[in-house]
Amino acid sequence: MSDKIGVMICGHGSRDAGACTEFDALSAGIKVRMPDYEVESGYLEFARPIIRDGLEKLKDRGVKHILAVPGMLMAAGHAKNDIPSELNNFAAENPGIKVEYGRELSIDPKLLRAARERIEEAEAAAGGDVSREETLLMVVGRGASDSDANSNICKITRMLWEGMGFGWAETCYSGVAHPRVDAGLKMASRLGFKRIIVFPYFLFTGVLIHRIYDQTDEVAALHPDVEFIKAPYLNDHPLVLDTFAERVREILTGDNNMNCAMCKYREQIIGYEGDVGVPQVGHHHHVQGIGHDHGHHHHDHGHHHHHHDHDHDHSHDHGDDKATKKKDVAD
Repeated sequence: MSDKIGVMICGHGSRDAGACTEFDALSAGIKVRMPDYEVESGYLEFARPIIRDGLEKLKDRGVKHILAVPGMLMAAGHAKNDIPSELNNFAAENPGIKVEYGRELSIDPKLLRAARERIEEAEAAAGGDVSREETLLMVVGRGASDSDANSNICKITRMLWEGMGFGWAETCYSGVAHPRVDAGLKMASRLGFKRIIVFPYFLFTGVLIHRIYDQTDEVAALHPDVEFIKAPYLNDHPLVLDTFAERVREILTGDNNMNCAMCKYREQIIGYEGDVGVPQVGHHHHVQGIGHDHGHHHHDHGHHHHHHDHDHDHSHDHGDDKATKKKDVAD
């Protein structure tokens, strides 16, 4: 049996070519950090190569053990359902290959340091003598139909607020959750702070980043007495790459625990009681593989859309799941 271990970076995908270019650059950075592993990447939706393509490339290179990680900051529907569905389908069709799934980036001290540095970059570029006590920090999250994921953005906001000494901080979301960006900024502009720093807690550019920055400009035009600063998102900050590499190694050491106690598929979370026990199936197939092909050779293996209903009960051991999640990492 081959000793080769493969790493599969599972990205979201975007209609924005710039977002995919940045994801490819991040994947290349992870490959540099992990020279002893076969590293591939793929997209869940909106772009090519799809995740299945990356898995097949690892298989073609003789890999018998695949460590897959979601290229996402928080665990919501894509990380908890759609990516595992892809991995489980591949594992079911390839019983000789062991597939293990790691956890999302989540809240991590390294990512907080990366966030701090991005905010500091924006402050340095803006110049001026406005103190942090006179500054409001607005952290913008993606927004999801998962209150646990949304609440993690609030925690990040609080930690940056206290850790960096801002006069105030608020959280808003680009979609799904509330308050949305425009409403959050309009409210923040009335609180009397001289400066508002808008920091998108995102990995990559894309339609949502453009929208966040555009809405910031629109609100800024209504409040010329307040200085609005648009901070850069995380992108391929070295500490982001370090965190990805750590998530991969956690799978091997068995330390890849996630917060299952607050998972809406396992426990009754207020407002989402009906989601307990929902089968673990993908909901992305109608947008899988559409859009840009980002420099990878696409191999059509004729089974990109096979569905295998394993009747998962989201107990986080996933019964007969073929993709192994160590220590209850059914993400």
